[in-house]
Amino acid sequence: MAAPARISVLARRLSTSSIRQGQLVKTPIQVYGVGGRYATALYSAATKEKQLDQVDKDLNDFQSLLKKDVKLADFVGNPIVTKQEKSGVLTNWMKTNKCSKVTTNFVSMLAENNRVKQLNEIFSAWNEIMGAHRGEVVCTITTAKPLDAAGQKSIESAMTGFAKKNQVLKLSLKVDPSIISGMVVEVGDKYIDMSTASKVKTMTNLLKENM
Repeated sequence: MAAPARISVLARRLSTSSIRQGQLVKTPIQVYGVGGRYATALYSAATKEKQLDQVDKDLNDFQSLLKKDVKLADFVGNPIVTKQEKSGVLTNWMKTNKCSKVTTNFVSMLAENNRVKQLNEIFSAWNEIMGAHRGEVVCTITTAKPLDAAGQKSIESAMTGFAKKNQVLKLSLKVDPSIISGMVVEVGDKYIDMSTASKVKTMTNLLKENM
């Protein structure tokens, strides 16, 4: 079964009203893999049910819980625990915390399909979709050493030009000593390598070609 067809089946199972089981709602960004497939189906169902913000809150709360509650995370990831047991515990948590029916159906379906082990992948895909939905543009700056406050402010000012109207720039700073100096900039699908390591590699390749 092709991916769009599988997504449609998943989305229909999440719908709480047969009236809304029509065409899939297109996501603002395409995500891939198992996580992308489930996140896309959830986005479509939540949008049709007008519960997108509630579902987003439910998933964020659930994600935070799994990070804090080690026992629950181990329980969810334990291959010996049956999918029925996982479904019962997780569905009960959803109902106790007054999560939307769409979210409850979704988590129950994950357990039923033995997909809870892909929760992190699903969370990641969902966050990508919702970031794009809110008009967020992720800008990742990688430097050899941590930037000081002045450096961060300078980078933020320079990067704002990449955001279009109604878009919000989200700056993510990373440190990677292997780039030696300079920086690597990633904005959406754009990749700019201004690191010394990249220049050294280019120079080495040129020398090899001319030897």
